[in-house]
Amino acid sequence: MTKTKYFFLILLLGSLTALGPFSIDMYLPGFPAIAKDLHTTVAKVSLSLSGFFIGISIGQLLYGPLLDRFGRKKPLYIGLSVYILASLGCAFANSIEWLIMLRCVQAVGSCAAAVASIAMVRDLFPVKDNAKVFALLMLVVGVSPMIAPTVGGYVTTAFGWHSVFIILMLLGAVNLFASIFGLPESYQPDKTLSLKPKPILINFISVLKEPQFYTYAFTGAIAFSGLFAYVAGSPLLFMDIFAVKEETYGWIFAFLSIGLIGASQVNTLMLRRFSSEQLIFASLICQSITGIVFLTGSINGWFGLPETIALLFIFLSCLGFASPNASALSLAPFSKNAGSASALMGAVQMGLGALASVLVSMFDTRSSVPMVAIMASTSIFALLILYTGRKNIKNKIEIDKENAGVSFH
Repeated sequence: MTKTKYFFLILLLGSLTALGPFSIDMYLPGFPAIAKDLHTTVAKVSLSLSGFFIGISIGQLLYGPLLDRFGRKKPLYIGLSVYILASLGCAFANSIEWLIMLRCVQAVGSCAAAVASIAMVRDLFPVKDNAKVFALLMLVVGVSPMIAPTVGGYVTTAFGWHSVFIILMLLGAVNLFASIFGLPESYQPDKTLSLKPKPILINFISVLKEPQFYTYAFTGAIAFSGLFAYVAGSPLLFMDIFAVKEETYGWIFAFLSIGLIGASQVNTLMLRRFSSEQLIFASLICQSITGIVFLTGSINGWFGLPETIALLFIFLSCLGFASPNASALSLAPFSKNAGSASALMGAVQMGLGALASVLVSMFDTRSSVPMVAIMASTSIFALLILYTGRKNIKNKIEIDKENAGVSFH
């Protein structure tokens, strides 16, 4: 693969992966305008965001079997077409109920892009390069929460909230056009794969039974749920407890995002000297220690704004190492049903992340302790899952070797 083709594939797969985050972040500044136009409240408008998350959860599991049964490109085309039409519908929604429903449909469409791009990493690149490719995708995706709300704010002010969804529709169309002409079909369709519920469920169960998958998928998802807890609790932490202005909060959020994105890129350099297994283990130890220190200090009121930002920066930077390596190791055992594996991995991550954010929102208190407690707990629990799971992986390898020896003789 030439460097030009490699760069183009990374850019296109990153663009597909970023479609969902852009769809989440870009319309947030338009909440008050949407509420005014649709004669509702901002709280009711926020249900359209919940609808999007529901659509993501459904779509993750829907597209996995489709990608394995029909190849990567056809389901991707269908999903992007659904996304384009739903985005257009959102732009002309005349009630909050329609907007909520169409956002759910839009999310289902965007899932095709996310799940297909992850599966195609496994198809198109050597297994040893997967962690590096995932880190590069994280760089593209990580830019979206930094620029999407800003762009959305300017667009909403100048042209109204409807225009945000027109732009999202155009982004979907560009991705569809680029996918048709720029992506190779990376997987031979498996016509023997049934799309009936029972075989699909059996297929997902077979993926879950693979020790390497459940170890690293759950390790990565649980660790990453700490990010969801931070996102849910950070407005209260910074704007209420530390009383910073909205603009300052935006800059803090962007700075902390740099920690996550920067670490994911340093990870590609570290992979030249260390294995993915070593990096994820070291990053989770560091993250757990940071979480314990952060929680202890929060309970005792030791930390001001600078110390809090520093600890969050370290915590999120650890995720920049843990997440791409966990994704690569989760999918490494699969070639035949990588689509189902990537879908299941995404569903687990989204489900546990949503649970973490809900737990944070349940505590209506002027304290950072609930958020930090959940963040620390996710790190420690992820480390325990990793430690236990690695033993199961070794046991399976030994059993496979014994079985291979028996078959040979």
